[in-house]
Amino acid sequence: MTILKTFSSGGGDAAAIALEALGWILSDPARAHRFLDVTGLTPDLLRQAVGDGSVHMAVMDFLRAHEPDLIAAAAHIGMAPEQLATVCRGEEW
Repeated sequence: MTILKTFSSGGGDAAAIALEALGWILSDPARAHRFLDVTGLTPDLLRQAVGDGSVHMAVMDFLRAHEPDLIAAAAHIGMAPEQLATVCRGEEW
């Protein structure tokens, strides 16, 4: 799985932002383990479903549930935490 390391905040879609956030989550083993524990995903299931909207929503729900992660992920992506928190809300997957 290849996830881009940078994100141009100029009008990216929710799926691209969620994938960038997932890359950030997975960049730290402890955080990645917590993500898998919280979501119930396994590494194999995550690889198979990485493009699914349900995974994107799980990524965003994971970040919204822990403000320090939301703030750090937003900084990594290059957007305001408030903006990142609204990604995937109301999206039709």
